[in-house]
Amino acid sequence: DFYLTILTSHNWKSSGRTEVIDNTLNPDFVRKFVLDYFFEEKQNLRFDVYNVDSRSSNISKHSFLGQTFCTLGEIIGSSGSRLERVGIPGKKCGSIIFTAEELSNCRVSTKLSSCTHTYHDFIGEFTTSYRELSRGQSQFNVYEVLNPKKKGRKKKYVNSGTVRGNGLPVKRSPLLIYFHNDFHYLSSLSLSLSLGNPSQPTSLHYMNPYQLNAYAMALKAVGEIIQDYDSDKLFPAYGFGAKLPPDGKISHAFPLNSDCENANCVGIEGVLEAYYDCLRKVQLYGPTNFAPVINQVAQCASEVTDGSQYFVLLVITDGVISDMVQTREAVVTAASLPMSIIIVGVGPAEFDAMEELDGDEVRVSSRGRVAERDIVQFVPFRDYIDRSGNQVLSMARLAKDVLAEIPDQLLSFMKSRGIEPRPALSPSPTPQINVHL
Repeated sequence: DFYLTILTSHNWKSSGRTEVIDNTLNPDFVRKFVLDYFFEEKQNLRFDVYNVDSRSSNISKHSFLGQTFCTLGEIIGSSGSRLERVGIPGKKCGSIIFTAEELSNCRVSTKLSSCTHTYHDFIGEFTTSYRELSRGQSQFNVYEVLNPKKKGRKKKYVNSGTVRGNGLPVKRSPLLIYFHNDFHYLSSLSLSLSLGNPSQPTSLHYMNPYQLNAYAMALKAVGEIIQDYDSDKLFPAYGFGAKLPPDGKISHAFPLNSDCENANCVGIEGVLEAYYDCLRKVQLYGPTNFAPVINQVAQCASEVTDGSQYFVLLVITDGVISDMVQTREAVVTAASLPMSIIIVGVGPAEFDAMEELDGDEVRVSSRGRVAERDIVQFVPFRDYIDRSGNQVLSMARLAKDVLAEIPDQLLSFMKSRGIEPRPALSPSPTPQINVHL
């Protein structure tokens, strides 16, 4: 007899347990776990499996079989289901398949229409709810239209007519299913001379053996969230604004791993390793041009516009953009493609140019063209540094803010192209635990 418990990472607090399944080595649990899901946060989960002594109700008599760890993002990002091995050190006790389903979804759109034949003045009003209007034609979906002035003036006043609800056409946008598509996380780092000598503590690129610099923190903070939605965990990483060996040629979109044929780094740790290695080889120089790397990623995104892939580019800089005209043009072009751009400003500089690219107030435009979507999110890193020096907390704060707009940006592209979510792959016919959201 078996049961399973789920715990969340906040002090490993229990979020519930399944029912007990009797007399089988392949339990098919039915009870669901309802969790709040946040794309921009890393939500660690732990699953503990127990064998139950059916002769005793005492929990101490239950045998702990093993456990497995994963993040909620890994379950969401998997194509329909995720297989996790369960066990204890030195012993495997089986496996569990997790699936996710979006329960609450406020991302719905509808079209409300009405008409009158002869009136142009205020007739009256009525109150209802979205749920009531969507019920369709029935005796319960007819509403009296009341005019408050007439009601107070005329004793025999009943109403000014009625409105009959015919139901509402509803189109749902199940965001979680879109996350089964592949995300591509790319990073680009400014390596201009204004950032100082990496061997000196005053440099924003200073390689402190005891803690991460601002660039490394931003890379890790964003990457550890996005990687759950990237199937191959290969992340292209670029630098710009540096002189490269052996001839000292200035480049504005060179691979950090020095491999011009393949800029991919294995995992987030691979990106950090390539970044540190690059600092030892290149000469920081300048200028700081954004457009080349944005255009390079946009070229990749333009080749896959069917919604199966989505590109997220992280740009980290000290805030001085040398090619603002070309960058605006690049952003406008990229706005029609399946991609988002995150810009993290490090250091004490003023970031007026960055605020212009972040089109929250006024959409970016270039040569008379206005960006189709708002795809840029900018934040200054200094606003997220924990005063006590807790780097983990600083990174969590940063990731939460810079990634908060990604789901809506993804959804806006899909809806603008009329792309429906791809159906999740059917899980294999082995026992599973349904994690419902």
